[in-house]
Amino acid sequence: MDSLHRPDKVCLHKLGSDQSNDMCLYHEKDDIFSLGLQASESKQYLFVRSESKSTSFIFHLDISKQKKQLEVLTPRLYGIDTAASHRGNHFYIKRRSEDFYNSELVACPSNNVAEATVLLPHRESVKIQDFQLFENHIAVYERENGLPKITVYGLPASGEALGKLQGGREIDFVDPAYAVEPEESQFHSSIIRFRYSSMKTPPSVFDYDMDSGVSVLKKINTVLGGFDSSNYVSERKWAAASDGTQIPISIIYRKDLVQLDGSDPMLLSGFGSYEICIDPSFSGSIFSLVDRGFVHAIAHVRGGGEMGRKWYEDGKLLKKKNTFTDFIACAEHLMKSKYCSKEKLCISGKSAGGLLMGAVLNMRPDLFKAAIVGVPFVDALTTMLDPTIPLTTAEWEGVG
Repeated sequence: MDSLHRPDKVCLHKLGSDQSNDMCLYHEKDDIFSLGLQASESKQYLFVRSESKSTSFIFHLDISKQKKQLEVLTPRLYGIDTAASHRGNHFYIKRRSEDFYNSELVACPSNNVAEATVLLPHRESVKIQDFQLFENHIAVYERENGLPKITVYGLPASGEALGKLQGGREIDFVDPAYAVEPEESQFHSSIIRFRYSSMKTPPSVFDYDMDSGVSVLKKINTVLGGFDSSNYVSERKWAAASDGTQIPISIIYRKDLVQLDGSDPMLLSGFGSYEICIDPSFSGSIFSLVDRGFVHAIAHVRGGGEMGRKWYEDGKLLKKKNTFTDFIACAEHLMKSKYCSKEKLCISGKSAGGLLMGAVLNMRPDLFKAAIVGVPFVDALTTMLDPTIPLTTAEWEGVG
């Protein structure tokens, strides 16, 4: 890390040698960019990615050739964001721009990176978040209707022509709202491993056979205290914002303790910044409240990334107010639906979520009984203009 708390150099180090002999492969001198290093699933290439809030470009290093020089894979073009991996004779690249804001997936021959084939085109309602390559498959992590999903496609043998991906198989999940994250998987396997949880399902690791379509539970975290998921109800609701936009809400409560007649206490939380997705994952600490009759809800407001890239862009800069009015709309919808009343509505958010709390408390002080305002980022302008504070310069392309 440099003085601005960003990784800015990539060096080549020979194991067993003195660090002073390391060779610098790349030095990123632009303060708004930070570097990342990643190996392809095939383990043939290393990728060096320089990334800002709106732009990223990639160099690659062919490990098999033992070269000591990075080569450009994707150029540095403002507003173009790319991520890459490798399989067989092709590089696979996810790229985003103003035109294909939810990203597209392309492949190009490793000996001609300018010749790209679109595997998955941009779609307005589906955001491509990430992908995972295997010897015979590709798993694509996407978001649709505010929820993550995994779609698996078969791939032709290495060396054969690639075309548009077709006939993908989606992995089924049982809860109405949930969280899914990739786990480490083996390139030469037909098994994809992922981590799954919901507001009432403890973190669980599954192995999914991409040939047969069968999921096998390998591990589920133990929850102490006699936890029984059947005691709880998790739901997915939608609130209408002032401009008609539908805002997703994730809810959990204990079915034997709540009345759903407006008399129940509620904790409503939110964040809505930096394109971060606050997915409805399992939180053991929240059951201290839920087991005493609280309803817990998460408002997935604009400024986050739950509903795709536009969801983020419609909650930042001159549109930041949408983050606050969305949260208010969710609170009003939950009251109208008898989940709570203003006399028993508590709200919570920290950091950028603390900014959200500060805004809604000032906009609608009549609406909330109590607020947990954690490390509230409420003096954004003064803070972000100070380059001596770590992590500020990276935000200068557009504060989230």
